[in-house]
Amino acid sequence: MKDLNDLYLFDQVVTYGGFAAAARAIGVPKSTLSKRVASLEQTLQVRLLERSTRVVRPTDVGQRYFEQCQAVVAAAEAADAVAAQSHAEPQGLVRVSCPQGLVPNLVADLLPAFMKAHPKVRVQL
Repeated sequence: MKDLNDLYLFDQVVTYGGFAAAARAIGVPKSTLSKRVASLEQTLQVRLLERSTRVVRPTDVGQRYFEQCQAVVAAAEAADAVAAQSHAEPQGLVRVSCPQGLVPNLVADLLPAFMKAHPKVRVQL
């Protein structure tokens, strides 16, 4: 199996239309991008990009490969979003300890709104 990072880097080079623009956009050195794409081409034994001094564009095979890479990158981003979503909303058990005098006045007023705003949180007084 290919390194998925190489697919992502290739995708970014084609998306941004060159190594320099992709390097600026994703914060990876241009030399690293060039080496990784060259390594990918060597592994696949096919030329993916036509390089000139001013333009970088995908070959016919490179264009088809890019389209598949877009699907892989989108799926990986969706998988990351699933994991990130589990941390996006507060959840779990919160144990609250306070003097009994605060329960009717302060906690009783705040708790219903908090529970409505965060339904995955359980509160134990």
